[in-house]
Amino acid sequence: MTDMNKFLLIIVIAAMAIGFTGCGSTGADGQLVGVDRDQEWNGVNPFGMSYIPSGTLNIGQADQDINSSLTQRTKSISIQGFYMDNTEITNAEYRQFTDWVRDSIGLTLLDMFEEDELGNTKLDWTYPIDWSGESEDSESLASMYYQGDDVVFGEKELDPRELIYKYRQYDLKRAAGVSAREEARSKYIEEYEVPVSPDKLCWVADFSYSYNEPMTLQYFDHPAFDDYPVVGVNWNQGMAFGAWRTEFWNRNAAETGGEPTEDFRLPFEHEWEYAARGGLEGAPYPWGGPYIRNRKGCLLANFKPGRGNYPEDGGFYTVKVGSYHPNEYGLYDMAGNVAEWTQSAYFENAYSFLHDMNSNVTYDAAADADPTLKRKVIRGGSWKDIGYYLQTGTRHWEYQDTSKSYIGFRCALTFLGRSMSDFNN
Repeated sequence: MTDMNKFLLIIVIAAMAIGFTGCGSTGADGQLVGVDRDQEWNGVNPFGMSYIPSGTLNIGQADQDINSSLTQRTKSISIQGFYMDNTEITNAEYRQFTDWVRDSIGLTLLDMFEEDELGNTKLDWTYPIDWSGESEDSESLASMYYQGDDVVFGEKELDPRELIYKYRQYDLKRAAGVSAREEARSKYIEEYEVPVSPDKLCWVADFSYSYNEPMTLQYFDHPAFDDYPVVGVNWNQGMAFGAWRTEFWNRNAAETGGEPTEDFRLPFEHEWEYAARGGLEGAPYPWGGPYIRNRKGCLLANFKPGRGNYPEDGGFYTVKVGSYHPNEYGLYDMAGNVAEWTQSAYFENAYSFLHDMNSNVTYDAAADADPTLKRKVIRGGSWKDIGYYLQTGTRHWEYQDTSKSYIGFRCALTFLGRSMSDFNN
């Protein structure tokens, strides 16, 4: 063996020794150095979201609201830093969700699967589905269209009842019980099947003797309303949207080597209030206050002025998101336009037992549960509400399985760790 070959052999042996160095070896010279990760975590920076720094919030209605102060007693709580959508989720953004659900069901019906390098089977998203109803795929996709007497004027239309998003979640609160720690995790995994299409008929159902048929027929589907907030979505659909958004992000991260994310979700009630105040302590409105008009007399949000002069603020129904000035955190429409779902369950006396750290009361009521258990907190007021409901401290509620033409939502995302901006507060 030549000297050069001996030298190369020594290098190979040394490399193998380094490669097989593990936790039980002496490769770290006996020092506690931790385990190296394959990829350093740098955090995520979601498009269209603003970072809300950690801080303290004095919750509760303003002092002058004597009746509400009896059940919403003032209390100081601490909020962990989080991201929140700059605007309410728009029709175009929600349509990305419904189209994804539509395509995933279509690919399954067409048996369009592929196998990755690890042998896992997944949908082949490169296959172009023709939804016109005129292609060779039409027969396989027939179950997704209206059939028989449901067909109007012979048109081929997708049946929104077929668009169902299925997802699973691990119920950490139930699993945290003492007895649960000894049981199989599968016992605490909840499965959900949520119809995702917005209820377009809410525009007619919400108002008697009012001609809202054009909004029913056009609001979600017409491109003129793409940048308007989605409505007609209930609390269950808002929760499903967050689960899909998390899945959508993480699948892309796995394919591109990006960072996985915490769960996108509906904001907790007091995350929402903290973000709405924009760092202004005790402010009745996101812009401060105490008035709902500026010095020139211009209205500062989309709501019901006076006794019902709806067009005075620039919009008859909803308006495009971002039409008014943002608050100090860069969040638009935290007052008016549409009221917004929060994740929190509504209890009149919740302020008396809330924890003072990341306060939240959750309850996922079953479909056959008592209606009082289905109440979820909504915040912010809407285009059809009077100014009182636009105040940052005003609480209101709606049933979780109810959809309205004046309720939408936006997402929040817990920030992992603390950023430098938190230390400067």
